[in-house]
Amino acid sequence: MEKKLSGKLVAIIVTDGFEQSEFEKPKQALEEQGAKVEVISLKKGKVKAWKDQNWGDEFTVDATIEEVESGTYDALVLPGGVMNPDKLRVNDFVIDFIADFLDEGKPIAAICHGPWTLIETHNVEGRRMTSYHSIKTDLINAGVKWVDEEVVVDDGLVTSRSPKDLPAFCEKMIEEFAEGVHH
Repeated sequence: MEKKLSGKLVAIIVTDGFEQSEFEKPKQALEEQGAKVEVISLKKGKVKAWKDQNWGDEFTVDATIEEVESGTYDALVLPGGVMNPDKLRVNDFVIDFIADFLDEGKPIAAICHGPWTLIETHNVEGRRMTSYHSIKTDLINAGVKWVDEEVVVDDGLVTSRSPKDLPAFCEKMIEEFAEGVHH
């Protein structure tokens, strides 16, 4: 049986403090469907996850954000965790990388606090999205039509609220990533 994402290259951007389940489950789901997944971060070496209100496992970084170009990748995943997007959203390389995905109509999947980073692109006004409830006001202030739903899809942009939404999030992420560029 052919895998839905064979030949696709997906970037996951994280830094220390990302929610481990929101990284591991989507990465596993993507790889099971044939995608090659690269972990992008602010530094070389390893990044440390957050798990069950404490530090979690360490994961190897494939490339730093300064070394990559959006044109290389077919899709993007933005896991949550509070520390992770708060650090990422102040990095110009990260914001430019994500903005390119939005400009090019490439699919993005962001969960929990992950959508926080999207605000800094100044390119989410009018989009229908969800997120962890604590960043709802930030998204609304950025012009997002925020809804409290398990998973929301808006023209290739997939968002979910928390780890409990991961099954629906992964299913829609695979569907949108398989469709490719949305115009």
